[in-house]
Amino acid sequence: MAYYLDLFSPETYEAFSKSKRDISGFRKRQENIAGRIIAGDKFICYMTKLSRWIGVLEVLSDSFIDDEPIFFEEDDPFVVRFRVDPTVWLPLEKTIPIHEDIVWKKLSFTKEYEKGNTTWTGMIRSSLKLISEEDGRFLEDLIVSQSSNGKLYKVDESEYRKYVTQRIRRLEKTVKVTVPEEKKIEEDVLDKQTIRDSYRVQALIAKIGEQMGFNVWIPKQDRNSVIHEWNPSQNVLLDALPLNYDEVTLRTIEQIDAIWLKKRSIVRAFEVEHTTSVYSGILRMADLLALQPNMDIKLHIVAPYERREKVFQEIQRPVFSLLDKGPLSELCTFISYDSLKELAQDKHLSHLSDTVLDEYAEEAE
Repeated sequence: MAYYLDLFSPETYEAFSKSKRDISGFRKRQENIAGRIIAGDKFICYMTKLSRWIGVLEVLSDSFIDDEPIFFEEDDPFVVRFRVDPTVWLPLEKTIPIHEDIVWKKLSFTKEYEKGNTTWTGMIRSSLKLISEEDGRFLEDLIVSQSSNGKLYKVDESEYRKYVTQRIRRLEKTVKVTVPEEKKIEEDVLDKQTIRDSYRVQALIAKIGEQMGFNVWIPKQDRNSVIHEWNPSQNVLLDALPLNYDEVTLRTIEQIDAIWLKKRSIVRAFEVEHTTSVYSGILRMADLLALQPNMDIKLHIVAPYERREKVFQEIQRPVFSLLDKGPLSELCTFISYDSLKELAQDKHLSHLSDTVLDEYAEEAE
């Protein structure tokens, strides 16, 4: 028996709670990982945004593909599925915050860090991550005990509801949107250190791409700063984009912070969001998809972990959720600075496919 992480958003936590609780689903990109899981393994369930442990599910079957909607009327993205038995499923007020000492000081991936540190979050980046047997048994026992005689942990209802996504109906489908609360506009006056950090991240993206065998594009206005942190091999950094698009599209692409290319095709595009609004890069990605709805590339917003929720809020605004190609939140993922640094330390980068980024990318739920 092995333990695996199963992530729920507040929305999917509510939907699963109201269901028969006999099916747990995952995204298509996780099909290969799901193939390693067998009956008898257990899912330790965690709610993102509220950072709480919520339940234990025992796996009853091998994985299978089924696109029949379970929780939502249509377009259910969780098509890689397992039959499960809910050993424990906690009510909201009993879900256990990860920052409680009883949890924080016991888990192998948190106990060495101060509670304000975000390094530990790499462990809960995506579902189906293998949990050590020691951590898995501890969490299972804790959650089982919590279900019968545990304490209550108050939940701010307004904060919780903020994360339960609204849905609106279009002619052909239902899509998800969020409307972030309006706050006083912050001035995007960036200190020199913040600007330097953004160039370092662009350089890190470029280095990783080069090691994986890609050509790299960096906007011309950023190059002098980026090459202070990155010394590209000959012909890796492109002087011009080898793409056949109209002038408006090309101008949009040229402004993207970092792009990996293979021959004449874009493989992945990255926007490094270092402003307080985390908005400019998202707009550029949306512009690109509006101009070229048939373009099939991986898009990523890269930002400090503490801006993660802001990125997800902005990416689910109605204006980005109603693109012809589909909601931007389904086409563009978030990668934290820390996750990128973790990937850069992999000694086998030159032998890896770019799909390894999917293990570090997080999707809006």
